[in-house]
Amino acid sequence: MRAEVVAVGTELLLGQIVDTNSAWIGERLALSGIDCNFQTRVGDNVVRIASALRSALGRNEAVIICGGLGPTQDDLTREAIALVMDAPLRRDAAVLKTIRDRFVPRGSSRTMPANNEQQADVPEGATVIPQTMGTAPGLICPVGDKVMYALPGVPYEMHDMMERAVLPDLRRRSGQAAVIRSRTLKTWGYSESGLAELVAGRVEALEAGGPGVPTIAFLASGIEGIKLRLTVKAADDDTANKALDAEEAELRALVGEAVFGVDEETMEGAVGRLLLERGWSLGVAESLTGGLVAARVVGVPGASEWFRGAVVAYDVGVKRSVLGVADGPVVTHEAAAAMAEGARRVLGANVGLATTGVAGPAEQEGRTVGTVVVGLALPGSVPHAVELRLPGDRERVRQLATISALNVLRRRLCATGGGT
Repeated sequence: MRAEVVAVGTELLLGQIVDTNSAWIGERLALSGIDCNFQTRVGDNVVRIASALRSALGRNEAVIICGGLGPTQDDLTREAIALVMDAPLRRDAAVLKTIRDRFVPRGSSRTMPANNEQQADVPEGATVIPQTMGTAPGLICPVGDKVMYALPGVPYEMHDMMERAVLPDLRRRSGQAAVIRSRTLKTWGYSESGLAELVAGRVEALEAGGPGVPTIAFLASGIEGIKLRLTVKAADDDTANKALDAEEAELRALVGEAVFGVDEETMEGAVGRLLLERGWSLGVAESLTGGLVAARVVGVPGASEWFRGAVVAYDVGVKRSVLGVADGPVVTHEAAAAMAEGARRVLGANVGLATTGVAGPAEQEGRTVGTVVVGLALPGSVPHAVELRLPGDRERVRQLATISALNVLRRRLCATGGGT
């Protein structure tokens, strides 16, 4: 069973509203094992909506239309569906009564505007999906052996109708039980082309596979790294998860510690997990990142179990008086290591992490823009530093420095044994 989502509304094309409905519908279709290979957006024009629906029906067994069922002049989905079905619109008296009763509560003196009546217009041969939350009903519209579903654009109304009517009907029509499951491996340290080259053998091997074999997609996510998304269609959750487990193991063997998280896990969440495993706490000293590291860390639920706090030592004098940095340049390995050790001491933490560098717009201490030095101080080891060269303008350098510093700490924690 293949389904396409058609989102209706000129505001979607103008960028005035972000089309989150299509993404949600696509996710729900995947969880039900229904393939969604296309998503279309079309403006408020009867001819163009009808054309989009005919094209969608030409390549799918089902089409889910979202939006254009309201009471205003630009709500034209019903008319377009009637054109595609080659059927007249009939005003359904029972639907009209339901709309009127919902619009005008019992005992109220209000009257329903006349234009709301058009929401009771139903193409001949279509079935109404009753409303439980708003006024516009949904529609199930057969076209030969195919089907169109019309749903309101209001998200909570659309969600209700999808779960209550559309998905059960699609599963019944498909006649097969299947699920589509995905798993995302998050990586840091590779370019998209570099990662693609590294896993090229696995991509080729999977492309030669058959049903039940996962596929791999690359998702560039800016300052959050490159994601490897595995997707598989299987008979049930257990079969799907086994296939994903096996392929994840293959990819981890190739990519190694560049994988920092799975699905929703963040870099800072991964750091927190590793610290908890060792019973260690973290203190941070920040210069060019100016509190960005601490802000990400405190966004992790339960961070208070392992995060002691941060010193934003932007001024050179603070670096010296609070963190114990010696006289001399502050964008150096020695200064970064001293800042990390100072964070441990001042905040009473097991682990110290520090950032210093040049975010721009000009060179500093003879160091080029994008130079970042990350300091580390861990139990039982001499404080040291790692130097990075990061691209971009001032804000991008600061953001990249934040996640890069956390990644330096993560990889060092991965290389250590148990905690103290």
